[in-house]
Amino acid sequence: MDILFRDDELKSLCNDDRVAKRKIGKEGAKRLRRRLDDIATAASLSDLRTLPGRCHELHKDLAGWLALDLDGGRRLLFSPAHTPRPTTPEGKLDWARVTAIRIERIEDYHD
Repeated sequence: MDILFRDDELKSLCNDDRVAKRKIGKEGAKRLRRRLDDIATAASLSDLRTLPGRCHELHKDLAGWLALDLDGGRRLLFSPAHTPRPTTPEGKLDWARVTAIRIERIEDYHD
């Protein structure tokens, strides 16, 4: 799956282990690397359903985005990088047709 980034700062955080360790700690950086590797090797978003990280759709203020667990309450937040967004006939996100994502943020949105 293709991975895009909201901005260069986030791209650096995701692609440079030294930056990741400094900003989100050793364990957070390790889990981030695993999740990004899983995304990169997946053919589509549906492949992430069976992998560690509990890929799930978000609601309310973050509707349209998805999340993967990192460490503690921290999550990797991303959105489908498709226009228009792939949907099923019922109007739900079609996970099998999402082949590119955009990393939006890394945060604990529960605070």
